[in-house]
Amino acid sequence: MKNFFLLIAVFIFASCQKEKKEFQPIPVEESVIATNEHEGKKLMETHCYLCHSPNAVENEGRVAPPMIAIKARYIDKEGYTKEEFIAAVALFVENPTEEKAVMYGALKKHGLMPKQAFPEGSVEKIADFMFDYQIEEPTWFKEHWEGHGNENWTQSGKPYKVTEKEKTYADIGLEYALGTKKLLGKNLMESIQQKGTLEALAFCNHQAIPLTDSMATKYNATIKRVSDKNRNPNNKANAEELKYIAQFKKDLATKQEIKPVVIEKGDKIQFYYPIETNTMCLQCHGKPEQIQPEVRTKTLQLYPKDLAIGYSENEVRGIWSITFKK
Repeated sequence: MKNFFLLIAVFIFASCQKEKKEFQPIPVEESVIATNEHEGKKLMETHCYLCHSPNAVENEGRVAPPMIAIKARYIDKEGYTKEEFIAAVALFVENPTEEKAVMYGALKKHGLMPKQAFPEGSVEKIADFMFDYQIEEPTWFKEHWEGHGNENWTQSGKPYKVTEKEKTYADIGLEYALGTKKLLGKNLMESIQQKGTLEALAFCNHQAIPLTDSMATKYNATIKRVSDKNRNPNNKANAEELKYIAQFKKDLATKQEIKPVVIEKGDKIQFYYPIETNTMCLQCHGKPEQIQPEVRTKTLQLYPKDLAIGYSENEVRGIWSITFKK
């Protein structure tokens, strides 16, 4: 049962049963600096960095390997070609299984990545970026990787640098939403790993809103998580929010690219972005038959009017509703 609760989002990609090849690094003269923004980079930061952050420390609070570990294993060590790497990533993410995994240490430490839905073509764009360009490395990674028999390792790919652009309101809102999501997600995952789902419920009850408010103070904004099927009465969506929840549900169901909603209201900006479910969420928000009886009993003790159940993977459970000044 403990292993079930460790189903945390771990990006462990598929391996084709093929002969290992010697990796040929990109020649120095080809390592030019990128001048145009690569869509895969932004997609990676949006969809992957919650669990695969390059900033988390090596052994404390990390819930998944950093993205550079995936690149180092598949590209720099195994010698996958670009086409093979993109195919392996897409195959695994489509339906993660232990049989497809090759990063056995990460699988044992963190558990298997939950199945999730991504906008059409986004996984391929992320893999394309990872292959062609150098990505962020934690300060500890080189020593860690070389300590596992990979001496004199240097990351492959071209340096990545683009001209700084002025942030749009969508960029700002997304920064606030993902920053808050990262803080909540990290604390929730640690609670599940260390104490189990029942204690994670207590964490949500006591800490979710205060932590959200702390990020609102940091960003000088109003930050809410709201839903059409709320658990906490304070998270009930209003009429405008319900409209955009319905729109995001439609977009996700049809695998459309999810784009933030930005509305100018006088001197303020109203920003909306979806909150999506994965396997971990279903421990408390799944269908009644999926939820452990003791978990459901505890939930109703904390939230007698709870509506936030009945979900499957990859559904919109609510939205970020964020207001900030222009």
